[in-house]
Amino acid sequence: MSDLRTHRDLDVWKLSIDWVEAVYRCSASWPSDERFGLISQVRRACVSVAANIAEGAGRKGTGEFIQFIGVVRGSLAEVETHLIIAGRLGYLTSDQLQPLLADMERIGRMLSALSTRLKQRQNA
Repeated sequence: MSDLRTHRDLDVWKLSIDWVEAVYRCSASWPSDERFGLISQVRRACVSVAANIAEGAGRKGTGEFIQFIGVVRGSLAEVETHLIIAGRLGYLTSDQLQPLLADMERIGRMLSALSTRLKQRQNA
């Protein structure tokens, strides 16, 4: 963690950017009448994952970064809900949905590890 220069150095941020791109690509084929509904919701929520990782890393205090990780966890749960709904509505096949959920779970695990390291640094 001590060699962290910017959010762009974080693997979890890099994965979240890839994940945002995948969500955008999948949601591009959803019905046009969902443009201001589910498409907008899922896209905003997944973008907030990457954006809040970046914003947290850009804060001066470790405690603030930890708080932003909490916000990111909320956004992950929101995206999961949107993706499950999209799957139930037939907008996503299981083959499309499962990799998105797997990446989301991986991001969550990476955030847990990052949070643990930040807390250790904060308590040192």
